[in-house]
Amino acid sequence: MSRMCLRSHREGIEMSRGMKEKSILGQISNMSHRLVFVLVIPIIISLLLMLFYAAKYHNAIDRMETVANLKTDVTEKIPESAWNIVSGRETFAGSRIYPSIHRVNEIIDSITEQTGEENRLTLIVARRTMQTLENYIDRIRDNVEAGVPVVESEAVIEEVRGVATLVDSMLNEYIAKEIDSTARMSVSLRIWVLVTAVIEVIIVILALLIRDRSVKATAQSVRLPIERLEEAAAKIADGALDAKIVETDVTELRNLTSQVNTMADRLQEMMQKSNLDARRLRKAELRTLQAQINPHFLYNTLDAIVWKAEAGDKDEVIQLTSALSDFFRISLSSGADWIPISQEKKHIEGYLKIQQTRYRDIMDYDIDIPDEIGDYYILKLLLQPLVENALYHGIKIKRGGGTIRVSGKLEDGFLVFSVTDTGMGMTPEQLNELRERMKAGQPTVSEGGGGFGLVNVNMRIRLYYNVTDDLTIESGADGTSVSFKVPCRTREEIYENESVSG
Repeated sequence: MSRMCLRSHREGIEMSRGMKEKSILGQISNMSHRLVFVLVIPIIISLLLMLFYAAKYHNAIDRMETVANLKTDVTEKIPESAWNIVSGRETFAGSRIYPSIHRVNEIIDSITEQTGEENRLTLIVARRTMQTLENYIDRIRDNVEAGVPVVESEAVIEEVRGVATLVDSMLNEYIAKEIDSTARMSVSLRIWVLVTAVIEVIIVILALLIRDRSVKATAQSVRLPIERLEEAAAKIADGALDAKIVETDVTELRNLTSQVNTMADRLQEMMQKSNLDARRLRKAELRTLQAQINPHFLYNTLDAIVWKAEAGDKDEVIQLTSALSDFFRISLSSGADWIPISQEKKHIEGYLKIQQTRYRDIMDYDIDIPDEIGDYYILKLLLQPLVENALYHGIKIKRGGGTIRVSGKLEDGFLVFSVTDTGMGMTPEQLNELRERMKAGQPTVSEGGGGFGLVNVNMRIRLYYNVTDDLTIESGADGTSVSFKVPCRTREEIYENESVSG
């Protein structure tokens, strides 16, 4: 069919060769006019930049307004609630002082994620100071429960007020920095719009000057090479990869002619290489994704070590430091993708020890991975994201906390692992949405929506183990269980597969 169309097209060329020149000239003339319209792209870019800067400006205003609204809670509501508790006017449950503190912390964390690096440090320090404020509230709670005289708690109240004032000053400093950043952003926008306008005027003038001169010369020089390219492309489309194009003297088409000839010779090789490169790129993207370490986890762990050191708890400091060292050492693993199961077990033990220090009152854990399977190899960082998901989206948000259980076993040549929690389960709608995301293989941009770690683990298991089964997820009112099954591999098998895949 394509050959018939090509033959008919050639006949039309022969029949109207006298009109062909004019037709080509008209097409190129129209193209030149369209290029002039394309020159409005700088204007479009400037408009998009204006919208972009306007959005950033609006977001900055929203952040500053939110921070300003927090000041009342920090400087008035929390200290007043603390005094009412000490004076016996309110109970801890009735005052809701802890929800107020947690609300302030959540808002500061949210704004910190939205803020640029230059203004983020102030919020990070304010967040840590809020933790100090919460520690003083804990002391007041302990004093009230122990029946300590009010006069002793009054000194703690003064500390609460002082820390609240300090947080207030930090929030004021953040607002001042945001105002300064917004002013600089406005100056940058004005400069960019001016530069874009000048460039657009220059481009339009030059285009109008050279358009008429280039149209006729271009039309004469490209007609024959384009016909040759059309013939060769039709042959290649029909499967004749040995089709060659005669070299042309036209500079603009010389490289294209050469590339078409090369394409016909290397088409199969390039397709194979493209598939291999796509697979390697996918692995590289997932390696980058798994290497992202939550800075809040590091900050909180280091803060916990500092608090324990200040409290003189030497053993806890040693345990925390050792657990953190193991956590990062195994996370890096000298760049290796595969590690023994014993190392993966040690990795999640370190992570859970650290987290139990922070959530001692709400979290307990149990790891049941027998030593008999410790020498088998597994793709690293498969269990830790599941444990993290169980903690943050199960145990942490459930009133009263719960337990995380990690188990592993060898079954019919496969390694079977499961992570179960007794925390807040998922609704059927949430569970269906998560399963659809795993099938699509698309993790969310942030962890706020939940399931980010599950989707990532599911993608990595599919890619590295070359399997199609998704994670098995069961969830209800009594908690969530996530399990998966992967082929059992030894160290020798891993090295053999890596050498074959290159």
